[in-house]
Amino acid sequence: MAEKKEEVKYYRLEELKQHSTSSSPWIHINNKIYDVHKFLEEHPGGEEVLKEQAGDDATEAFEDVGHSTDAREMTKQYLIGELHPDDRGAFEKPKEQVIIEKYEPSWWYGWLIPAIAGVIMALLYRFYVADH
Repeated sequence: MAEKKEEVKYYRLEELKQHSTSSSPWIHINNKIYDVHKFLEEHPGGEEVLKEQAGDDATEAFEDVGHSTDAREMTKQYLIGELHPDDRGAFEKPKEQVIIEKYEPSWWYGWLIPAIAGVIMALLYRFYVADH
């Protein structure tokens, strides 16, 4: 007998954003949508942590904390669906571009400062030799 495949419920970004209140907090972690209302009071970091992320992407905050395997397993009971594939790019951060500027020293460094240093060294040498 073939296993019965469970149908995935997809939610749009607009729907997720509507659930940004403490009475109905949904969060997005790794393209999965969680209704964390029943977990607010149990959350070890306090309910404010979840309320801040309600209706938004909590992936980075979730991963940065370094949740245990047990905590990751616990998320399954609050899973209500997934973010619709068309909306998944909304939370991707643009990759940082590294801009390398060509260093061109100004004329201060290339000409004036060495010239002044040379004049000072010549004067110091002259006064030092004249004294001895």
